[in-house]
Amino acid sequence: MAYNKWNVSNLVLNGGLATDIMNNGHPELNTDVLWSARLLEDDPDAIKASNRRFLESGANVISSCTYQASVDGFCKYFKATSDEAIRKIQRGVQLAHAVREEYLHDHPNLDVYPLVLGEVGPYGACRHDGSEYTGSYVNNLSSKELKDWHRPRVRALVEAGVDLLAFETIPAIEEAMMLIELLQEFPGTEALLSFTCKDGVCTCHGGSFREAFTRCMGSQQVVAIGINCTAPCHISSLLRSVQDVEHNKQLAVYPNSGEDWTCEEGWSGKGALPPLFSFVEEWLQLGARWIGGCCRVMPADIAHIRTEMHRVTRQVNSIETN
Repeated sequence: MAYNKWNVSNLVLNGGLATDIMNNGHPELNTDVLWSARLLEDDPDAIKASNRRFLESGANVISSCTYQASVDGFCKYFKATSDEAIRKIQRGVQLAHAVREEYLHDHPNLDVYPLVLGEVGPYGACRHDGSEYTGSYVNNLSSKELKDWHRPRVRALVEAGVDLLAFETIPAIEEAMMLIELLQEFPGTEALLSFTCKDGVCTCHGGSFREAFTRCMGSQQVVAIGINCTAPCHISSLLRSVQDVEHNKQLAVYPNSGEDWTCEEGWSGKGALPPLFSFVEEWLQLGARWIGGCCRVMPADIAHIRTEMHRVTRQVNSIETN
């Protein structure tokens, strides 16, 4: 599972799988307690189609659609047994593998072998109360309680054969450190660990991103540290906060679209925002090498990000050779 066997530094991440699926026939997921994970049972073809759209847009990764999947969630809302819940989580990996094989068959001469990421969202995401954007639950749960809750979903993804775990939208340093401890139970498994931040300095729980970054650096299994589901206007400040830190990790950024969300209106304000690709050159200059998007970032946006990453890379290579 070593990520560097693909020998790439710049990686185009995918965008918002769930919000792309919502835009393509499943708007009801917006209020579903399982979010897109419901379709692992109800409409797996919709998940495959979205992953294929992201590959066709130029993404180098696709995902398992398990961000909001949990054993207790499937047991509660699908009346599944624990074993059935595990199999549902693993189905997401199997679907992604199938999409990759189909894509490789149609595109046999790819420069970059697509990765399958096993999505592991924070505890708060599965509570369906918005607490993934506050991290308030870490004040009331022990590290052992969080670890016991995450363990079966992580084990399911690892045993299903993901290329890389993606611990993402993590709001609190405490949950990140617990996940790093849990990762040690799976030797040889590597991960991306990505935080959600409320501004240009702090994670959503309030700790500094710089502290979160430096505390995660010691894990050899964490190969990339990043920022996701954060407004794009905050990304550069967060990257600058760790510029003087020596490290051997890949820096990943995959923000949301920057739109505002309210229960009454849903997403709004995209027309007033600069396009996501307009930030890419600065993020590359600040050290980010894995770039994509999160909620409301669609395949067309990823295509623009890929084009801009290639443009900047060619420009830099041209300067260095002259």
